[in-house]
Amino acid sequence: MTDTPNGRATPYRLAVVGAGVMGTNIAVLALGHGIDVTLVDVDDEILTAAHRTIRHKHKHAQLLDALPAGREPGTLSTTTALTAVGGATAVIEAVVEVADVKRTVLTEASALVPPGTPLISNTSCVPVDEMAGWVRRADELVGVHFMNPSYLIRMVEVIRGTATSDATMTSVHGLLGALNREALVVNDAPGFVINRLLHPLINRAAMLVQDGVASAEVVDGLLEGCLGHTTGPLRTADLIGIDNLVDSLRVLHERTGDPECAPAELMVRKVRDGHLGRKSGRGFYDYESVTERQI
Repeated sequence: MTDTPNGRATPYRLAVVGAGVMGTNIAVLALGHGIDVTLVDVDDEILTAAHRTIRHKHKHAQLLDALPAGREPGTLSTTTALTAVGGATAVIEAVVEVADVKRTVLTEASALVPPGTPLISNTSCVPVDEMAGWVRRADELVGVHFMNPSYLIRMVEVIRGTATSDATMTSVHGLLGALNREALVVNDAPGFVINRLLHPLINRAAMLVQDGVASAEVVDGLLEGCLGHTTGPLRTADLIGIDNLVDSLRVLHERTGDPECAPAELMVRKVRDGHLGRKSGRGFYDYESVTERQI
């Protein structure tokens, strides 16, 4: 990859499908590294809100020196037409962790991109090999699990399916290098490494609060103070989005049978009540300021 005289990174053109928390995070990361992004979602209002969120997150990233200094940002375009992915050099699927939704997006996107275009799923728990049955060229599908917020956390978990080709892995590593991300590759399995460990931990933490053993503040405080966690599991839940966690836990429970992955009733109730975490202003904690909710 080379840089143009004005500091723009080439030759990548990224399509991100899904304008939620992770879609906007990934867009900020790419734009900040000079890569043009087409952001796709099903609703114009969602895309309008995504523009505001991306501007805010970009400022947040700049304040924390998380983006290259002096790099001219990439250009953001938004659309409700999935056909726009056809002009991208790589497509990242960042929709909700619901298999039927992912199936629809990946099936349609794979029919729109030319051969040689990596199809990247920001999957949290759905196995790559399961998704490979939905696309035209399974060798071009790979999982890249960006952390939240992805413009701050450099490490990513790359999930190689049994059909993923060497050429796809090389291409994806090139893209991640252009984004200044550090990648560790794991083999395919439900939840992979991060969420196979993290999600049951969060679920058990929620059950402790549900059962009255301790408050959210105490549970988090103990894991931070005694075990050295930077952020406790329940603040992490609020950051991820409790609705996303419930969806992911259901995926894990269905595919592994692990009883530790059956979502805690407290989290299911919070989703039902609209208390989704930072993005809704309330989860295990209350978030009063607009700024704190959007970051």
